[in-house]
Amino acid sequence: MEFVLLGFSDIPNLHWMLFSIFLLMYLTILMCNGIIILLIKIDPALQTPMYFFLSNFSLLEICYVTIIIPRMLMDIWTQKGNISLFACATQMCFFLMLGGTECLLLTVMAYDRYVAICKPLQYPLVMNHKVCIQLIIASWIITIPVVIGETCQIFLLPFCGTNTINHFFCDIPPILKLACGNIFVNEITVHVVAVVFITVPFLLIVVSYGKIISNILKLSSARGKAKAFSTCSSHLIVVILFFGAGTITYLQPKPHQFQRMGKLISLFYTILIPTLNPIIYTLRDILSKHN
Repeated sequence: MEFVLLGFSDIPNLHWMLFSIFLLMYLTILMCNGIIILLIKIDPALQTPMYFFLSNFSLLEICYVTIIIPRMLMDIWTQKGNISLFACATQMCFFLMLGGTECLLLTVMAYDRYVAICKPLQYPLVMNHKVCIQLIIASWIITIPVVIGETCQIFLLPFCGTNTINHFFCDIPPILKLACGNIFVNEITVHVVAVVFITVPFLLIVVSYGKIISNILKLSSARGKAKAFSTCSSHLIVVILFFGAGTITYLQPKPHQFQRMGKLISLFYTILIPTLNPIIYTLRDILSKHN
């Protein structure tokens, strides 16, 4: 009827320090992304497709970390990790849904930069407000049926033996480790979904940036090159960090999944990257534009 998330119980002497660090990071994520959304909303100079996508990205980041961090903080505070089967399935479903949406939204943002730099004369027509709304809606809803189906498939499996999850939230690899019987079909499904929502978007982003870089190098003005690279560099860093961590987690061979390094990698893409994103990407761009 329930699982037990071990979380960071292997280092009990540091639980107050971990609680303080994660709480500070969570508040930082909420504050920075909240500032980004507010600035984009009130500043007429930021009413462009690029910043429209950034505001949605910031909202997505808030939702993404809220699925994980408050529950993790409660477990660290109480030193208990009991979670019902339904709550675990719900957490996994929303986490995967928002993670898939983030992959798609980063792809949309790369496409926006491609059109802006490679087809500047067509940019107002191609990226009009209606198209931007459609791209956002598509990014948010495409993952829903796929993730719900995948979550149901996993939680309909029989679970036996230990009910302890050596992780700080309900993620696919540690849950599958507790399942009984043949999970080959589930593993194939996980890899197929990961390819669709991680590998394919990443390849599309690589193609977009290949064309962007090729176009930038053709510019005669050094200032123009620097400005073009500046608008893309931060997004590219976020893409590499996020997709790299996702690939390691969901596409690596089974024997190597979720050893001691798995928890650290999960911390990286669920907490650290969302904390850094406003600093290395959106907040810097918005403040420079705002000033």
